[in-house]
Amino acid sequence: MASPRTNQPGVSTARKLTTTAIMAAIATILMYVEFPIPVMPGFIKLDFSELPALLTSFSLGPWYGALVCLLKNLIHLPVTQSSGVGELANFLIGIFFVIPAGFIYQKVKTRKGALIGSLAGALIMALVSFPINYFIVYPFYTNFMPMEAIIGAYQAIYHGIKGLADALLIFNVPFTFCKGILDVLITFLIYKRISPVIKGTSSKKQAPAE
Repeated sequence: MASPRTNQPGVSTARKLTTTAIMAAIATILMYVEFPIPVMPGFIKLDFSELPALLTSFSLGPWYGALVCLLKNLIHLPVTQSSGVGELANFLIGIFFVIPAGFIYQKVKTRKGALIGSLAGALIMALVSFPINYFIVYPFYTNFMPMEAIIGAYQAIYHGIKGLADALLIFNVPFTFCKGILDVLITFLIYKRISPVIKGTSSKKQAPAE
């Protein structure tokens, strides 16, 4: 990743907010682009809606990345099928990814700092996904699907599942971590090219990565 010589030179607050709104719109679109995972129950799908938030967190700062997470879920609220519970969970999980990643990168603006921040964010996101799913998401979904049926969907894949905690630890937490890693890999592939566009600066002004 590029390492700016100064702290966001020439990037006005107005441009940051405009860019954040655009990235939130892209993130909202990506929420609808979901992929089923063969080794996961059918109600769990993969999307890359955290990717724009991570890019924004690296380019403009962690709080702008968090704002992308907030805006995409607010935009999605009118079509929610979870009374806002899914959006709340998505927001909470997302900010625990992009804020640590962006904060560490702000302190160490090198490829190594970006990698450490990204991995830390992915790990923290995976860990906090357990209490969020256990105490917020799945209790809500039992209004539509009995817990026995939910557990049964996991047991159909792995018979050793005894309860919700087992299901989340064996399936959801690793899945969330892998999802974060995929976002990190894509970010590392495209960040250097699109960072000047996000910041509105010339790529020539970017110092080479250390």
